[in-house]
Order: sequence, then structure tokens, then C-alpha cells
Amino acid sequence: MRFFIIDDDPAIRSMLEQIIEDEDLGSVVGEAPDGADVDLTLLELKQVDIVLIDLLMPVRDGIETVRKLSGSFEGKIIMISQIESKEMIVKAYACGIEYYITKPINRLEVIAVIRKVSELLRMHQSLRNIQKSLSAVGFSGALTEKEQPSHEKNIIITCGNYMLSDLGLIGEAGSKDLLEMLDYLYRYEADHPQEQSFPQLHDIYHHIAFKKLGPSASAIDLKKEIKAAEQRVRRAINQALTHLASLGLIDYSNPKFEQYSTKFFDLSDIRKKMKELENEDSSAFGLIRQNTKKFIQVLYLESRKLMQSM
Repeated sequence: MRFFIIDDDPAIRSMLEQIIEDEDLGSVVGEAPDGADVDLTLLELKQVDIVLIDLLMPVRDGIETVRKLSGSFEGKIIMISQIESKEMIVKAYACGIEYYITKPINRLEVIAVIRKVSELLRMHQSLRNIQKSLSAVGFSGALTEKEQPSHEKNIIITCGNYMLSDLGLIGEAGSKDLLEMLDYLYRYEADHPQEQSFPQLHDIYHHIAFKKLGPSASAIDLKKEIKAAEQRVRRAINQALTHLASLGLIDYSNPKFEQYSTKFFDLSDIRKKMKELENEDSSAFGLIRQNTKKFIQVLYLESRKLMQSM
């Protein structure tokens, strides 16, 4: 990844550059003390992937700079500021930033956020590459399963990866199981075009366990793998709930929180999780009933929608 740092404090610029280089996150290809010194042409010339920008600067602040770049810059923007005002954070997200980090800089937080944003950017780039490939061969989303070249069946996995990244699940063990489920559901839908019902959850787990262990697996081994997969998926779903609730606590108007929270979860459960996180009290978690089937259904439908929009 190629980074550009905009901050009027040279010590902060130096610290961020050192973190990026020490952790082998990419390379810093440019820096500036003010947003007025940066425009789209400069970022394109340096082939910048991710911009790290301060909020308060003497000539042109971070919000105004992001506004000028919004809609044209294809990379991602992370804002770093000592201001914790919810109003300012809302403005920053509304302008198009990906993450908002508060100063003083926490090295571990910066590393974690940069890795998440880098992964998300790779997903976006992968989607754009697929779009270009499909356009080149005149692919239409209306084609049937038999008409699609075999490599195009993997588009659902790419779209699923994008969704999992948005839900904060990249790197979670259960994310692999969820992607296998998306692949199964996509093929199931193609093989049963007239069927409106969703497959039974147990059948989905059985399919991914059988695919993982192979036809020689015993019934006992299959049962163990199904149970293990159920546990991995439950942990992943809880992580998604925690991620969305955390976004809601920081900023109730966060675009990802607004877009996904009530689609994947019941509003009452989101509120319980937010209260649990706010009070640092896990006793409320027992009151949250996890609806695994709903989560998988929504994940598939959202991934399918993203695929059809390509």
C-alpha cells in the first residue's frame, strides 16, 4: 500500500511513517503540512492508496480537504484528530472517510485500522477488476448459471469478502465458513431457480463439512466438524454484532451502522450490545438471542445484490 500523510505536526507525520515502515504496512510516498498543499492530481501522480489526514490544520482543514477529494479519489481516507466531538466525527464520515482515530496516537490502534482499511481497499480493487473483466466479455448479471464462465462463479465470494470486511470479520475463523455458505447458496439458487425457500441451516452446515472433509469422512467426524463450524460461525456473528454496536456508540450516524445494524440484527439486540459495551458489563449478553439463519440469509442477499450491481 502507498500512503500519503497530511498533518501540520512533523512529529506526528514522522511517528505515522515509522509505524507504517516498522510494521511493513506499505510505504509513505508523500506528506504535507496542510490540506491546501494536496489535490487529486498529486495523489494520482504518486499513486496513493491511503491518505492519513489530520482534522485541524491552519489553512485548509481535514473536513474541507476530504470534501474536495470525495467522489474522485479512489483510495481510502483515515482521519486522525485530537477532537472527539461526535458532531465532527459525523461530518468526517459524511464526507467520505473510512475510519476516525483520536489522538494521542495509539500504535496498536493505528496498525489495526490500517490493516482493516488495506484489506477493504484490496476488496474494492478486486471488485473493480472483476467489473472490467466482465465488461470486456460483455457479461450481464441476467445470464444463467450454465451461461457463465466457471471463473465468474467466484464473484459471489469476492462480494462476500467485501461484506465481511464491512462487518469487521476479515481474519475471523468463521469467515471462511460463511464464504463457503455463500458459495453453496449461490449454486443452490442456480440449481433450484423455481424454489423460493431458503435451505435448512443444518443442510448448509452439512454441505460445508462434507466439502471440507471429503466423501471418506465418517459420520462421527462429520458431526464433529458441523458442531465446530456452528461454533465458529456463532463467534463470527457475535463479533459482527460487537463491531456494529461499537460503531453505533462512537457515531449513531455512521454509514455502516445505519446500513447494516438493523438488516443483520434486531434493533433491540443492537441496543443491548451497545449498553453492554458502554457499561463494560457482559451480563446483558445472555439476553441477546443469536439468529444465525437470519444473518446468513442477509449476508447472502446483500452479497448477491452487490454482485448484481456490477
